[in-house]
Amino acid sequence: MPNQLQYETSPYLLQHANNPVEWYPWGEEALNRAIDEDKPILVSIGYSACHWCHVMERESFEREGVARVMNEHFVCIKVDREERPDVDAIYMDAVQAMGVQGGWPLNVFLMPDAKPFYGVTYLPTQQWVNLLASINNAFIENRDDLSQSADAFARELNLSDAERYGLTGGNLDVTPDFLDALYRKIAVKADDEKGGMRRAPKFPMPTIWRFLLRYQAAIDHVDPDAPEIQSALHLVTQTLDRMALGGIYDQLGGGFARYSTDVDWLAPHFEKMLYDNGQLLTLYSEAYSLTRNPLYKQVVYQTIAFAQRELLSPEGGFYSALDADSEGVEGKFYTFTTPELRDYLGADFDWFADLYHITEAGNWEHVNILHRTETDDSFAERMGWTTDELATKLQPIHERLMAVRDTRIRPGLDDKILCSWNGLMLKGLATAYRVFNEPEFLTLALRQAFFLLRKMRDSRNGRLWHTYKLGRARQAGFLDDYAAVIDGLLALYQATFTESWLTEADQLMQYVLLNFSDPKTGDEFDPMFFFTDKNGEELIARKKELFDNVIPASNSMMAENLLMLSLLLERPTYAERADQMLGRVQPLVQANADYLSNWAGLFALRSRPMAEIAIVGPDLDRFRAEIDAVYYPNKVLSGTTDRSGLPLLEQRGTVDGKTALYVCYNRTCQLPVTRVDAMWPLL
Repeated sequence: MPNQLQYETSPYLLQHANNPVEWYPWGEEALNRAIDEDKPILVSIGYSACHWCHVMERESFEREGVARVMNEHFVCIKVDREERPDVDAIYMDAVQAMGVQGGWPLNVFLMPDAKPFYGVTYLPTQQWVNLLASINNAFIENRDDLSQSADAFARELNLSDAERYGLTGGNLDVTPDFLDALYRKIAVKADDEKGGMRRAPKFPMPTIWRFLLRYQAAIDHVDPDAPEIQSALHLVTQTLDRMALGGIYDQLGGGFARYSTDVDWLAPHFEKMLYDNGQLLTLYSEAYSLTRNPLYKQVVYQTIAFAQRELLSPEGGFYSALDADSEGVEGKFYTFTTPELRDYLGADFDWFADLYHITEAGNWEHVNILHRTETDDSFAERMGWTTDELATKLQPIHERLMAVRDTRIRPGLDDKILCSWNGLMLKGLATAYRVFNEPEFLTLALRQAFFLLRKMRDSRNGRLWHTYKLGRARQAGFLDDYAAVIDGLLALYQATFTESWLTEADQLMQYVLLNFSDPKTGDEFDPMFFFTDKNGEELIARKKELFDNVIPASNSMMAENLLMLSLLLERPTYAERADQMLGRVQPLVQANADYLSNWAGLFALRSRPMAEIAIVGPDLDRFRAEIDAVYYPNKVLSGTTDRSGLPLLEQRGTVDGKTALYVCYNRTCQLPVTRVDAMWPLL
């Protein structure tokens, strides 16, 4: 018989609905049962694209004998970490406090009052059964010790950031030396030969490379001849080149996998996540606006095509992820055997095999992952072809191999729509449109923005919902939902100058200020926001997210949103709050720049003034496109064809009927110019 997960919408939970384990979703029913029956709780956390989550299900959770032990001695709760990041964050912190390296599946044992006392990640069947027996025995015979341990972990979880990291209110002080120190912290750990960081597995980590882009721009402004400019840019381009040519990137269909298992970007963990691809659209678009590397443009166009083809819902939102596995085999959908490729390609096999490093035995576990180390220009020159000739040869082969792939059984699709991840994708689409001026990118972004504000916002109180599926939105939004959506809306406003997007962003910000702020206690004010809404479910701890990971910390995103809104709407209190957040976290960023790289990127912005650029006149869109084609991060754009009540645009008009550009700093503007090329010297 199906368990209680049968009533859920999460694809991950539904995958476990027919397990013999009596799974419950996280909620009052399970928690109350643990108290009523005085049983320990097992919380098992994972997500639909998690390979080892599926392995543990097959090996343990689908077996009657294992399930019998779990059902007899525990109240078992399954959690989709993407649906409940608040629950995941608490128990991940707890496991790490226990000295266990975190990961998924995450299996945490709790006392009946939900306080954790032990946790592990993946275990093979026999070790799992042995652990269940040990935990049950300890709960019966050493309960007092377990309770004391659980109480201690709960106290640890409830420590404030000030206590945990020694953070106090500090004044923002961004000197060139401080910025250089952040750069050196990251550069010493970066792989200047193969790109990424000097470790395996290698994750894309877009915020690290966006910081380096901003850093080199800041240094260039002060000293155009500084050697750090080229060294920082080299680390970025080496990473972006190697990722775009490597196996982590789908060379046929576009889009990036979650990470590479090796240092060469060859063998990915094949799941594709929306949050990676949304952020990488922003990164590659910005990098193109600086370098004009055609490879980066190709990546952006192909990745958007992938997302539109495989992740776009009929309503305009984007689904969450594609599994790594198909037919129970990791990467089977994406890889080819050498005989297959010989059969499909015929006379073209030899040069194609050279380009994509195809080997007789297979370049990965007896199959081939298409990956490259040469650019089109380099390979074409070696073959005696032009780049156009190579493109002409490649296109039909790619189409042929894509057609072969389309006949295969596809990886599983996680078709829930997450607000925060869609916000990251909205920012990526809007940025891609701003850089490349491709109308279809804007169409996708507008449709997605309308979906988010109509389907994933509660019209009764203005709050966001976190997840949506089958016409049903649920779970009160978390701080990252607001942070990512506001960021996306601000990019969309600066792409279109439709003022409603700016208004919507500010309304969401005001909701955050009211419902996520830490109330002042005594003389100490913490400007950081809680991850959860004060009106949401009360858990054993209310956390604040400070560290940037594969997704930026919600507080670092929110600090940048406050800065941008303060400039666009003339809200000085917003800028004050942003600077308070930066001042508080500054010592932590200086010590751990690679783990707070989105914060580091904001420090790079704050190292020099932000230009407020107002565009007024009939050539508004053309001027905007010319400006956005050049990488210049220290700016906000505001524009109108005629008149506007926005602070940057008030009482500003055309010059002799020509479109005018006003460059302002701190609300003080220089004389207008009527050509974009005349604007750059004013910055």
